[in-house]
Amino acid sequence: MVKIVKHDYQSIDEVTDMWNILTKDQLDYLKANYEVQNYKKNEVIYCEGDTPTHVLCVVKGKVKIYRTGVGGRSQIVRMVKPFEMLAYRAMFAGENFVTSACAFEPSVIYAIPREVIYNLVSKNRDLSWYFIKQLSVDLGIADKRAVSLTQKHIRGRLAESLVFLLDNYGVEADGATISIYLSREDLANLSNMTTSNAIRTLSTFVQEKIIAMDGRKIKVIDEETLRRISKLG
Repeated sequence: MVKIVKHDYQSIDEVTDMWNILTKDQLDYLKANYEVQNYKKNEVIYCEGDTPTHVLCVVKGKVKIYRTGVGGRSQIVRMVKPFEMLAYRAMFAGENFVTSACAFEPSVIYAIPREVIYNLVSKNRDLSWYFIKQLSVDLGIADKRAVSLTQKHIRGRLAESLVFLLDNYGVEADGATISIYLSREDLANLSNMTTSNAIRTLSTFVQEKIIAMDGRKIKVIDEETLRRISKLG
């Protein structure tokens, strides 16, 4: 069950600079009309087929967006990190969700009601352009990903996923360990392959000294080679 509680986190206008384009009155209106939602690890945020009621901004934690395919197998569409938004595509399209989302780890989300977003967009052209740009970027990423997941070999797909995680989440203090820990199943779902293929390919990367592994932790030893495999597919 989602809990809406008082919080000690930053105000919504401090977690993303998109609100800088609002007037003071619009910003006050926004700050008076958002909710704070707390999710446990693996707790569902919304399901495929649900009707969108809010635009969501991740404040703490990580969220995975996925779609269930043939035979019940999941495909991770993207990962959302703090200060990124989700759930706006379906809302603007006037559609139900075609994906599901769940908290990859304990997460805090700011939820902005659909009516509030519609009101702000109708009165602020710059905010409209912001969402148009964001949707366009998302479409470009989706187009590139569709080609990669269908045309690249298994090694290329897995390498691309590791590079994606490296670029989006960075590394720990050692300068090499990717700062997000995915299960083998999640990594396989992100790479459009079976879990067994993901395990075998990871083992091959370890043998080739491209990466090292400690449980769910993945340390990138040879980033240049990893990026080359991702690029060549």
